[in-house]
Amino acid sequence: MAGDPFLTAGRTVNSQSRDWCTPPKYVKAVKEVFRGQIALDPCSSKWSIVKAETEFCLPGQDGLREEWSFPTVYVNPPYGADRRNRTTIKHWLAKCAEAFNRYRAEVLALVPVATNTRHWKDYVWGQATGVCFLYDTRLRFLVNGKDGGKGAPMACAMIYWGYDFDSFHEVFTKHGAVVDLQPLQGQAIAGRPSHKMPQLFEGL
Repeated sequence: MAGDPFLTAGRTVNSQSRDWCTPPKYVKAVKEVFRGQIALDPCSSKWSIVKAETEFCLPGQDGLREEWSFPTVYVNPPYGADRRNRTTIKHWLAKCAEAFNRYRAEVLALVPVATNTRHWKDYVWGQATGVCFLYDTRLRFLVNGKDGGKGAPMACAMIYWGYDFDSFHEVFTKHGAVVDLQPLQGQAIAGRPSHKMPQLFEGL
């Protein structure tokens, strides 16, 4: 679910309530990388076509408060600020990195391209294994389970935290430009230390 009211990459929040679900071709690609099965979808909805073995469904079930101790995790998170829970997309990316580092999970996340933001510097650069900058300039999410017609207002990327970059590259190279981030793993990016988690997750 790409952001109930929040299809805005974290910069503006509007008042419409819709579920922006992953298009079928990307669900298929994710399952290929994960060798056929997605164990966890932590931000699912009743409209989702991901059909993971375990689903935490927004808004009633907050996937950020659950443990992601699963072998494979697919995340299509809300893209903006949840004022009620005081969370943003950076918390979802932090959970992706945590699942990889703490539980050795393979994680794929479909997120807006925002390469100069704090959340990319903290949880993508220096932590992720690879990224695919999708060729779809305006990715057509499913809106409430149906083809929404218009594309997303921003470029999107599929980020991979995992141990099989070759598989990720093989599957996603037909969908976009794939970049190997492994040489950056563990490095401080733009002066930021690696493995820095937001306060919400300290002590988990």
